[in-house]
Amino acid sequence: MNVRNYICMLAFTTCVQLFAGNPADKVNPLMGTESTYAFSYGNTYPAIAMPWGMNFWSPQTGANRDGWMYSYAQKTICGFRQTHQPSPWINDYGTFSIMPEVGSPVFADKQRGAAYTHANEIAKPYYYKVKLDNGITTEIAPTERAASLRVSFPDNAEQYIVIDAYNGGGSLTIDPSGRKIIGFVKNNSGGVPSNFANYIVIEFDQPIADYGLYYGDKQYPKAQSASDDHLYAYLKFDTKGKALTIRTASSFISNAQALFNLHREIGSSSFDGIKSQAQQTWNTLLNKLEISGATAEQESTFYSCLYRTLLFPRKFYELDAQGKTVHYSPYDGKTHDGYMYTDNGFWDTFRAVHPLFTLVYPHISAEITSALINAYREGGWLPEWASPGHRECMVGNNSVSLLTDAWMKGIRSFDPKEALQAMVHTTNNQGPISTVGRNGFKEYNELGYVPYPEYHEASARTLEYSYDDWCIYQLAKVTGDKATADIYAKRALNYRNVFDKEVGFMNGRNAKGEWRRPFDATEWGGPFTEGSAWHYNWSAMHDPEGLSQLMGGHEKMAFMLDSMFRAPNTFKVGTYGFVIHEMAEMAALNMGQYGHGNEPIHHAVYLFDYLNKPWRAQYHLRDVMDKLYNSGSKGYCGDEDNGQMSAWYVFSALGFYPVCPGTNEYALGSPLFKKATITLENGKRFVIDASNNSQENVYIQNATLNGKNFTKNYLTFDQIRGGGTFKLQMSDTPNTKRGTLESDIPSSLTKHQK
Repeated sequence: MNVRNYICMLAFTTCVQLFAGNPADKVNPLMGTESTYAFSYGNTYPAIAMPWGMNFWSPQTGANRDGWMYSYAQKTICGFRQTHQPSPWINDYGTFSIMPEVGSPVFADKQRGAAYTHANEIAKPYYYKVKLDNGITTEIAPTERAASLRVSFPDNAEQYIVIDAYNGGGSLTIDPSGRKIIGFVKNNSGGVPSNFANYIVIEFDQPIADYGLYYGDKQYPKAQSASDDHLYAYLKFDTKGKALTIRTASSFISNAQALFNLHREIGSSSFDGIKSQAQQTWNTLLNKLEISGATAEQESTFYSCLYRTLLFPRKFYELDAQGKTVHYSPYDGKTHDGYMYTDNGFWDTFRAVHPLFTLVYPHISAEITSALINAYREGGWLPEWASPGHRECMVGNNSVSLLTDAWMKGIRSFDPKEALQAMVHTTNNQGPISTVGRNGFKEYNELGYVPYPEYHEASARTLEYSYDDWCIYQLAKVTGDKATADIYAKRALNYRNVFDKEVGFMNGRNAKGEWRRPFDATEWGGPFTEGSAWHYNWSAMHDPEGLSQLMGGHEKMAFMLDSMFRAPNTFKVGTYGFVIHEMAEMAALNMGQYGHGNEPIHHAVYLFDYLNKPWRAQYHLRDVMDKLYNSGSKGYCGDEDNGQMSAWYVFSALGFYPVCPGTNEYALGSPLFKKATITLENGKRFVIDASNNSQENVYIQNATLNGKNFTKNYLTFDQIRGGGTFKLQMSDTPNTKRGTLESDIPSSLTKHQK
């Protein structure tokens, strides 16, 4: 779809949404914010932002450089922060904050905090408002690369704005007659070239009564310009009872581009106009998924999860004066034409986030996959965890999953032969850090697995590589590259080489082929990443049939899946040497060894569909949705991780899930609502109608698709994209005869390949 057609379609859809629901007001951006280093209920912050926006804004309750920038339990706010943080474990870059103050300017983040209560706080995706106990009210409304802030000071108080450029190097210039500040900040947490900077412009709608700079533990009144490792600016105002409006924007290209972004995205618009426009955009995108028959809490949880899914990855591109898409590259430090996206860990998000985009928001998938190829051209490698450039985090080559799944879903934003070239290069070489390229590729190619303890997290790598090789096999087939397809078809079976039949679990083995002993399925770490053998036992999403054969057949694998929920919720810290938060979170679920707080297990329950027992999936899925999600500050059962925890819920609440991205199939579950409607970009609608659904009626008795009897345990992409009605009769009693035929089972590499 070209950009012009998409804009026209968006405008039409926006008009339609005026008569539809207002799901943006059902979102709670505070969901998951009551988290700590030791225990995560989401590790989120209230992102006041546009979908996939280049800049987010958030109140800051923690200290500068603290990954937990906002904690629901904290009682003070020390700034309103432009942030690019995708995760507390990855931290922030290019950030600065604006803090309104009364009395006299206070600079240090730990000293300037003002008390507040949640009763005086309003958080929406498109709007934030808080009244501090000192009487200052601050409001924020975002655009993609800019924002408008409105500050109301109490009467008869000295009024100040403090700009904190954070440590890491920066420059600020105050233009008092022009009522603005320009400059740049260079703070980051890695993954940037030496010339990286976030260029900022801040404009005020009222005269500046006094001003100065603070750096090196010294205040410089009337100073207009300085550069320092940690720089602050302060400005005094006399608003005479009027609200002070602040307009700010940034750019990763230049100050001139930042000013252009400000004028392009805000221009002469009022604060309320920006707020209304942001609300309208959120409603348009959230209304692509309409639900009915839900409780107020279910609605809030669903749309809060959908909001989280639509935040990352962020747009790292800008538009120049001619309307051309351009970007500063975090890979070579140069400015290029074309798209760039960042702040995503594909180990997490390939599973459900990007498959949701390919289905419901394919125009975004087209931009993201184009950006992946741009990253390869500019830096020589496909990214795996970018923020904004390559970061040392997690395992696998799951960028190949994004490209393959997009191509299989009809997205044509890249050359598949160039993509295949990038994939082959990535999998047969080691990059500049262990998470770029393929760590252990030589041994993997020679032995068929990555040996442990020779390589850290070796079996997790083997399992990820095996699925990734299956993705490459799929793309090689469609490009007609038989030689490459043959190589990667064989490597796609390498998951078999780390299944220890003696113990019945995935395990680690050394280069001599010797298995890790003694073995304990509850031991974390070692050959696994943030999990144990219980969690990685299911990591052959491209070949559940082959996995079941390793385990002794469908009955034995189904028994193992059920046993995961029945086993004691104990763990051994293993090579971690201490309790990491994922261990504590799994134990707290009281669901045996099922650890929904981490991604490798997210598809596991759906594997019952491949074992002729779909009713078992239906039971467990509703149990997980009901018990492990809510819309409050403790809304998640672990790290939200760039939308993956949320996208799992969105898909599962609709009633299906992409177990294996790269296929055109979605395994069936148990829809949470009586009715859900997906409005697709091709103009068609797909309706999931489960009119007799309830908390007790979790089992599918029978189903029809467009009036025809439907027995399969999966839907296809074409069936959904073609539109129509999927009607389900739900019951409180499982139908143990439905979905049991060989033809009802989704595809596997070993057989049933469709």
